[in-house]
Amino acid sequence: MATEPRGNDASASWAITARTARFAGEPRDVTGARLATEEFLRELAEISPPSAPECRYDIVLVVTELAANAVQYAPGPFELRLRPTFDGVHVMLGDTSRVVPEPRPFRPDSGGGGIGWHLVHALCDQVSVVSHATGKDVHVFLPW
Repeated sequence: MATEPRGNDASASWAITARTARFAGEPRDVTGARLATEEFLRELAEISPPSAPECRYDIVLVVTELAANAVQYAPGPFELRLRPTFDGVHVMLGDTSRVVPEPRPFRPDSGGGGIGWHLVHALCDQVSVVSHATGKDVHVFLPW
């Protein structure tokens, strides 16, 4: 997935700047992250409509999953960064845990979750995790 404009083919989506939102890490902040994402995508759609209607829903779902994981598994604040790319949207969610997420078995009968990280990988074109001294940043790229 290309992440920078090439030559004179710069898309109108480059008029939308990256957005950053910081959250305390409370359960209600999952909703805050989702709302911040919806606002960003609404503005992006005015300039550059999505290639398919489900793009918007996929991005919101991925942000919701990443934020929920940050609240559940990483104590403290998290940061959400959204930016348009040449052909999609780059989402970065940074939290205070250095533990790299791993897929867990999905067991619907026990109610223990396990589907979120699988969803993130299924919906995203690219997923990477960068650990650093104060936590980690999860980077995902989704089509728009």
